[in-house]
Amino acid sequence: MSAPARKILDELRRARVLVVHPKDEEGASLVDQLRRLGCEVSQLWPPPAALPPEIDTLFVLLDDADVRPLLPALEEAGPTVVAIVGYESPTSLKAIVDVNAHGVLAKPLRPRGVLTQFALARYRRGYEGRLTSKITRLEETMKGRRSVEKAVRLLIDLNRIDEDAAYRLLRDRATATRVPMASVAESVVAAHEAMSGLGLRIALAEKT
Repeated sequence: MSAPARKILDELRRARVLVVHPKDEEGASLVDQLRRLGCEVSQLWPPPAALPPEIDTLFVLLDDADVRPLLPALEEAGPTVVAIVGYESPTSLKAIVDVNAHGVLAKPLRPRGVLTQFALARYRRGYEGRLTSKITRLEETMKGRRSVEKAVRLLIDLNRIDEDAAYRLLRDRATATRVPMASVAESVVAAHEAMSGLGLRIALAEKT
């Protein structure tokens, strides 16, 4: 077995799986197969309204099951989701989208294909998570830049200095306090807004 393939299997073995499927022959077969891979597996039916906190992967039967109570828990926990469907219909397709499935298994369930969909779903979930983290970092960076720009404008207006000098003030303060420049900028903006609010309250009080 190649090193990449071994790495994939090792990653699957660390999965903590919940199988939401009736405890029939097909459900038992799926649970057994996942356990043979080395996964920690539990099984529930009908679909619960909450997920056990340790679960990171969900195999869920969508046919003839109301998964709507489960959707808030899926959105909050964000597990890998493998949908199980017995037939294609507008209802089942909508349910696949609603649970944000990363993989799909068709009934009747067979051992062939489970490993592939399991691995593919875990990969897609990981990729999705990396993209989300990247977007979050970019948003934080943009927010920080906006704070720096606003703080620079305030320092220019308050201290009658040019843009380069205002930027150096922020940078030197960040270096001295060992905090990100965006944090220093946010403090400057917050202090100015607090003082402006205080001045407004005093002015209003004097008029009353």
